[in-house]
Amino acid sequence: MSGAAPIRARCDAANRLVQADEPLAGLQVRCGGQIPGPIAIPALLALVRKARRARLPLSRTIVAVDDGQAISAWTSVYPGDETTFLELSQWRHTGAPMLVGDVQPSEDLLRQLAEGHLLLDAAQRVLAANLRAPDLRALGNALGQGLGRPWTDFIRLDRAGEKQPLHWRLLDDATFSVSGSARRWRARFLPQASGGFDLLVIPESIERLPHEPADLVAAPPALNSVLGRDLAPALRQPIARIIANAETIRTRLAGPLADEYANYASDIAEAGRHLMGLVEDLADLEAVEATDFSPAPDHIDLADCARRAAGILSVRAQERGIVIAVPGPEDSAPAIGEFRRVLQVLLNLLTNALRYTPSHSEVQVTVGIEGRIAWISVADEGEGLTDEQAVRVFDKFERLGRTGDGGSGLGLYISRRLARAMGGDLQVAATPGHGACFVLSLPADKADAVSLSG
Repeated sequence: MSGAAPIRARCDAANRLVQADEPLAGLQVRCGGQIPGPIAIPALLALVRKARRARLPLSRTIVAVDDGQAISAWTSVYPGDETTFLELSQWRHTGAPMLVGDVQPSEDLLRQLAEGHLLLDAAQRVLAANLRAPDLRALGNALGQGLGRPWTDFIRLDRAGEKQPLHWRLLDDATFSVSGSARRWRARFLPQASGGFDLLVIPESIERLPHEPADLVAAPPALNSVLGRDLAPALRQPIARIIANAETIRTRLAGPLADEYANYASDIAEAGRHLMGLVEDLADLEAVEATDFSPAPDHIDLADCARRAAGILSVRAQERGIVIAVPGPEDSAPAIGEFRRVLQVLLNLLTNALRYTPSHSEVQVTVGIEGRIAWISVADEGEGLTDEQAVRVFDKFERLGRTGDGGSGLGLYISRRLARAMGGDLQVAATPGHGACFVLSLPADKADAVSLSG
């Protein structure tokens, strides 16, 4: 979409994304964030932080990964005291996995792994330091008292016996140790246009996620809990560490590695992401089955929800040549339901439709109001469901015999429970050979419906 209109967004003084056009909004959600919410795209967050620190407009190409696919965009950041404006263009999606043999550690990945950051001048003298790890506190104090001296004065390089500081290219990726820390560290240099450097301090081996406090390592869950508030947080952290470590290996940040082992690491990371999705599904399952579960009664428009959900999944649809036909801006179906939960249901329905409908086909999303009921339907051009499948498809852990599609068999079960908890329902008709059509119904928002008809 290099010739398309610029993608615009803005964030607040806390680097929270408060507004974004598609497809940036969708990428933010798929990276685990929300709008409004902290920027969840590492490359974008790094650029915004840099622009705000410098208080200068900055532009560069950022690279992100969306479901294993590489995305790049030319990004300009215009910082302000309260609001920072973003403009992205030349948004490109490769449509293919990143080649393992060609992967180099990206600046954004390095920044995510770093537990310390030094600002150096062209002679590698320390101008400022920000060290987050508790075992780097002594180094931080020493640097604060010794500003203006070479950074190598404060550490013990494994490459001993050479006059320091060496040329930065010889020190890039060098390992060292510091007083007060039992860990070994690695230096990564990021040259700046000013002639100085950003020096990232990265642990040689990752024992926990960067910046994760040690006291957040979860205790064993209570025996009377299945997931939710107890076991889900305990699982998220070790799974996230598995993914982070696997990505570190895959990108060869820990050192040279044969291609076959990098491929193994890629498989481990993908399996970790699948397991994380299952954990989230199980946590949702416990929530919707709790006796005190009660969604918030928001005033929503199902047509607007449809356009948002389709926008979030637009890149995935484009990959397979599938068109998601959504209600036009003049269409409206006011309803009562929790916006976040309705969007969750629609994303599940659309994701299933994209997964099971043929390439180069269409997924049709329509809305309407019938009396006291507002409804939205998602229809695909796949194989459809038999009478037996239409009955079983909402069962817990039911996958209709499908394997290897990444599903947990919980999405539709949870979606129906959510719909019914909001005073509506989720249904599907048996239409073998003619595609599947799921219909979400909710109580109509009478006040808005009257104002629209008037």
